[in-house]
Amino acid sequence: MATLADFGPEAVAEVKQVRQVVADLHKQLIKWNLVVWTAGNVSQRLRTADLLVIKPSGLRYEYLTPSSMVVCDLDGNVVDGAEAPSSDTASHAYIYRHMPGVYGVVHTHSTYATAWAATGQNIPCGLTMMGDEFGGPVPVGPFRLIGSEAIGQGVVDTLKQYPHSSAVLMRNHGPFVIGKNAEDAVKAAAMTEEVAHTMWAARQLGDIIPIEQSDIDSLNDRYQHVYGQH
Repeated sequence: MATLADFGPEAVAEVKQVRQVVADLHKQLIKWNLVVWTAGNVSQRLRTADLLVIKPSGLRYEYLTPSSMVVCDLDGNVVDGAEAPSSDTASHAYIYRHMPGVYGVVHTHSTYATAWAATGQNIPCGLTMMGDEFGGPVPVGPFRLIGSEAIGQGVVDTLKQYPHSSAVLMRNHGPFVIGKNAEDAVKAAAMTEEVAHTMWAARQLGDIIPIEQSDIDSLNDRYQHVYGQH
């Protein structure tokens, strides 16, 4: 079985840095009210090796430290770490293997996004910020059981149909969110919950006014290529 040292000094150095990043980002899940107790997880893929760093399974957030983060290969095998990795590790690994531009994955059970998932409904694109962030509705993925790469397969298959979306609401489960790194994915997870809440509130008031696809495309292009610092 491979050890972290087998991947070379660059990977060892990057793992140290990424462990800190991933441990710190779990605090952001709490800050933005995206998780309860031990539910949910963040991972980041390395740039220097085919490895990922992920939260250990079932450990309370207040006990998480950089050293408790688990290093796995892209088949989900543990390479370094004293704890068992998240039960979603195989699905994170599947996403990284099949989406080479993705370097961060987040899973939560945030309340409003999971409510849409429980009813099997896409979050309709009724806000310009949804055009910006998701390029359309936030889609619902298929029902899959936890513990294998099946959830990851469902995420990848769904995102093939919604290539601008960074989030999938796995039916009867909750959101899985991707990003260019773990921080980007956490931000998108927070945005997913925000639009899920707002669109739910809008439904209570009346019919949601759809945005034309051409306008959605324009919003998404501007947000991805003009907005912010480049």
